[in-house]
Amino acid sequence: MAAPSPITSQATVPALRESWLLFILAAIQFTHIMDFVIMMPLGPQLMRVFQISPREFGFLVSAYTFSAAISGVLSAFFIDRFDRKSALLGLYLGFTLGTFACALAPTFSFLLIARVLAGAFGGVLGALVLAIIGDSIPEERRGAATGRVMAAFSVASIGGIPVGLYLASHASWHAPFYLLTGLSVLVLFLTWRMLPPMRQHLLQHVPQHPAKVLLTIFSQPNCLWAFVLMVTLSLAGFTVVPFLSPYMVANVGFEEAELSYIYLFGGLATVVTSQMAGRLSDRFGKKRVFQLAALVSVIPILVVTHLTRVPHWQAFVVTTFFFIFFGARFVPAMSLITSSVEPRLRGSFMSVNSSVQQLASGLAAFLSGLVITNAPGSQELLHFGTVGIIATVFTFVSMGVVMKLRQVS
Repeated sequence: MAAPSPITSQATVPALRESWLLFILAAIQFTHIMDFVIMMPLGPQLMRVFQISPREFGFLVSAYTFSAAISGVLSAFFIDRFDRKSALLGLYLGFTLGTFACALAPTFSFLLIARVLAGAFGGVLGALVLAIIGDSIPEERRGAATGRVMAAFSVASIGGIPVGLYLASHASWHAPFYLLTGLSVLVLFLTWRMLPPMRQHLLQHVPQHPAKVLLTIFSQPNCLWAFVLMVTLSLAGFTVVPFLSPYMVANVGFEEAELSYIYLFGGLATVVTSQMAGRLSDRFGKKRVFQLAALVSVIPILVVTHLTRVPHWQAFVVTTFFFIFFGARFVPAMSLITSSVEPRLRGSFMSVNSSVQQLASGLAAFLSGLVITNAPGSQELLHFGTVGIIATVFTFVSMGVVMKLRQVS
């Protein structure tokens, strides 16, 4: 009889199985996060190539998030009825095709539609990844596991974004999306080959009308507080992030090719600090770590949104601390949200939460686009400091909201 494979023999090598699971989930997270965040540093080039305003660029960013919000609500009706692996493969295939469409886009309108397609699948992927962590990882290790998977954001910053910017600068803005499509095909194959069936949640599943599932979720105060936390946290971060790169070019004096260093330094730092935040959350309490990280994050938010033409090394220090505390508050928050609902509803709940997150992120980008304008006769951006104040207010609100959450599982 053939020896059992490491991915299916949980009884003999559970640590190895868990490591493989987290590796693949991190790879999926890397590609779909990369697909979203690559739009931010490409902002100056896209606005120049398509001759669009900051408001239209805000539409381009928010198209992904609004599409993800709608698909998240729709997926909540059925996602808990399927094997997690089958759902993951189907969503990831759609995401890969959407990314390929972005690579082919010849016009602003075509790219806008392609972003809608990519968002329809990519937004739900993040929710499903977190649902799988909640199903598969015990609560006492869930913070560390969440930190490891969410470190994919840092890896995307360290390797993906600089490479993408290099390709965009030396070839065209299409090149990063071609590269991402190739990586997605590879990850899709590994997911199909390596992940085992994941049906644990089906053991507790009771067939219900989809509307009743949503009614159950929205009737639980704990779930509602989780959604409120997601909204405030998104508005505290994604009002600033989409316009960080355009601001660095137009106001601080960076060249487009130099933007990669912002994400390189920020990513190198957060790949360590995000995992550290996860471990500290498990040890000292997720709420306590979130409160501290959120409070300290106010400083880099206000500084980065009021930067003038300072030496580049000073800008790197500020942006690096911005990314460190952006991730440090997000890890414990997502671990708390994942644990705020029982397993039988987790997939549907996380899909709705993903919709809430994407809708709030899209609203944040849209709001920033309304606030920020070009200076008359100049490419400089005005009112980014106002955006920083808005982000600070929502940061303080999130610190109050997180205290209302309780962990269910």
